[in-house]
Amino acid sequence: MYFLGEEVKDDPVAAYTWWNIATANGNDTAKEHINTITGEMTKEQIAEAQKLSREMIEANPKLMGD
Repeated sequence: MYFLGEEVKDDPVAAYTWWNIATANGNDTAKEHINTITGEMTKEQIAEAQKLSREMIEANPKLMGD
């Protein structure tokens, strides 16, 4: 949704954040998407997305599957 701007404003940081969480849960497709989007992001945006991923997981450990 965030990558394509479907029903929300496109936001590469948010897209990377959710794909990063999905990748941590073993989703290979999400990893492919991260590899695609990183070419369109600044180093600062990537760092922000990685930080946001960590914060979201810390705040809600259920984001990490069993």
